Amino acid sequence: MLEHIPAWLGKALGDVRAGMEKLAIVRAAPDAGLPSLALSSPAFGDGARLPERFTADGDGVSPPLVWGMPPEGTARLALLVEDADAPAPQPLVHAVVWNIPADAGRLVEGAIVGDGDGDAERDVGRNSYFREGWLPPDPPTGHGSHRYVFQLFALGAGAGDPGATPGRSAVIEAMAGHVLAAGVLIGTYSRGEAAPVGRVGAVVAG
Repeated sequence: MLEHIPAWLGKALGDVRAGMEKLAIVRAAPDAGLPSLALSSPAFGDGARLPERFTADGDGVSPPLVWGMPPEGTARLALLVEDADAPAPQPLVHAVVWNIPADAGRLVEGAIVGDGDGDAERDVGRNSYFREGWLPPDPPTGHGSHRYVFQLFALGAGAGDPGATPGRSAVIEAMAGHVLAAGVLIGTYSRGEAAPVGRVGAVVAG
């Protein structure tokens, strides 16, 4: 949808950005001393450009993700993906996945798709367009580079129930006070400017 914003307007909105300080991880896990959960992708390195196939300019599938062993006491994991540079008051939500098994270790490419009320493995929630599944990045032309922040949370047994097909707010409320560790991975994407597709620093899944 944002790809239809004209380039002149994208440039005019260049300084209008939601901001990293409004990401879910700042609200749900504000403790600076929280243990880190290693999160990476075999498709792109941390801080590198997302390959086109994961965006609205390509196939629009979700990228593969891998992560390390969560801390003892982890009952489940949750994933939120947000655009910190969306030209809006709040980050644009690109994915919500709740109730990921503690021992899952990964999400394969294309795994973040609508699943109704979820299943025993996980529940894919609603993005900012109120749809289940992965919302492919589609930044406005000329708006500059956008940071798509993948945030993975290890949750203790006391985490609440955000309901079926949860949205960002319900998940943040359910997680509050129960985050044992968190991991962050950033992929970037832009339109209307030269930028290399980055695999520099990409981690290959074992």
